[in-house]
Amino acid sequence: MSVHSVPRGDLSRPAASRTVRRSAVVAGGILISRLTGLVRVVVVGAVLGPTYFANAFVATNMVPNLTYSVIAGPALALVIVPTVVQVLARGGPDVAIRLLGRVSGFLLIASAGLAGLMALVAPVLGWCLSLGISQPSLREQAEQTTTVLVLLVAPQVMLYTLAALGAAAQQAHERFALAAVAPAAENVVLIAAVVVVGVRWGAGLDFADISAGPMVVLGLGSTLAVAVHACLQLFGASRVGLPVRPSLRWRSDPELAAVLRRLRSSISLPLTRSVALYVLLGVASTVPGGVIVVQNAYTVMQVPTALGARAVSTVVLPGLSAAAARDDHSGFAASWRQALSLASITSLPPLLLLTVLAHPLASMLANGQMHSDKLIDQLAACLAVIAVAQFAASVHMVGLDALFARLNTRCPRLASYALLATSLTVTATSLLVPDDQSRLVVLCASLLAGELAGAVTVIFGLRAALRPEGWIDHAQIARAFLACISMVPIVAFGRWFLSVGAISQAGYVIVLGACGLAAIAVYAGAVRISWIGRCP
Repeated sequence: MSVHSVPRGDLSRPAASRTVRRSAVVAGGILISRLTGLVRVVVVGAVLGPTYFANAFVATNMVPNLTYSVIAGPALALVIVPTVVQVLARGGPDVAIRLLGRVSGFLLIASAGLAGLMALVAPVLGWCLSLGISQPSLREQAEQTTTVLVLLVAPQVMLYTLAALGAAAQQAHERFALAAVAPAAENVVLIAAVVVVGVRWGAGLDFADISAGPMVVLGLGSTLAVAVHACLQLFGASRVGLPVRPSLRWRSDPELAAVLRRLRSSISLPLTRSVALYVLLGVASTVPGGVIVVQNAYTVMQVPTALGARAVSTVVLPGLSAAAARDDHSGFAASWRQALSLASITSLPPLLLLTVLAHPLASMLANGQMHSDKLIDQLAACLAVIAVAQFAASVHMVGLDALFARLNTRCPRLASYALLATSLTVTATSLLVPDDQSRLVVLCASLLAGELAGAVTVIFGLRAALRPEGWIDHAQIARAFLACISMVPIVAFGRWFLSVGAISQAGYVIVLGACGLAAIAVYAGAVRISWIGRCP
């Protein structure tokens, strides 16, 4: 299915199957990236150890990505992909390449300015990231070392911008595999740099014994890792016929001005989420171990949404954009119903698994000093709430994509404000309850409430745009719920077995994983049977 030929009316079985296959490819790429990211965290911890220098290295590597979010962040693809799709439909590849070049030229100048500002305030960042060190001499060394690290990673702001533009160009041309898996290359290169430091200079280095060698290898190695990621994304964009060629001829381009207006009005999406999360974690810190509990729950929530709804929305966004560009109302509605159905189908198994297996999963996640009955109970209750939150987040995510496909940024902006206001209200309410399990559960409920508020806002915005077409495929979602029931015996047996058996930690993980995989396999089979029964 090309970006210029989305089928009208209800989507055929081949078109739906193609969307499922492509979503599986994206999910596979995301899974590889997440797994290498997990290895990266493990290797950094193993080589650098629990040291102040490890804190500084990890923190400084987060700064460029956070800075990049100021000019575009996750909203970049939501704005660029529909625009490129519509320009391709109207003017062809040459016009799309010219627009992409002007957008990239402007964003590179903006990102270069932010990278320069980041370099200028490097001493301030070094001072802020060293405040927790009590020894004056060690703190002074930490400030100097952290400042150098910030200078070494500052160019990453521009590299992340290029990587995002390359990925968006591939997505607009319905090529997803390389864009999804490319972040894994960044993780692999950084792992290699950390291993080199461990082999050459030893493990557990701290500011007192750090030298220029390991500092430069880690700083330049992390920047090289992002450069490799960006090069892969740019190669992918060039391969699909949409090379990213930055141009400075953007001052009088009305199309570019419209793109930048949509980008500017979309910045609230990542910012509101970040503010809500930071406030939530701040309140969680009032409970001993609360930040770790809430962070674990939030991380668990991110996995199914990334592998499910994010993969689906990545695949359907070009088709939705093409239908909107042609004024194909029925085709757009059919694509939206398919996206909502697939997002629901991929979100239902995690909902059941996290709800029923919340306590065993919490027991597995709580290790070392965290392995106490009270903290495990807290985390289990949080996971049960997160199970519903990830379902709401999936609906919210695909709804945002559909709105951006119509070049609608007003409703997503309102949804982000609704998410922030609702989340902050529930978070503030948590301060009224005792600082025990109840407060942490209410904090996780603030995540659920925020996602629900955002999902309801985008659904109402879409319903108005879809009339008189139907906005939901009731039959397919009902079949998915029925298929989900087929998982219950396996999940219930796994829950019972883990509660009565004396199993080692390794055996616990194996049984929990086997139970989850078996339940998902049964669910997938039931969904497939119902899908075949529905299609001629």
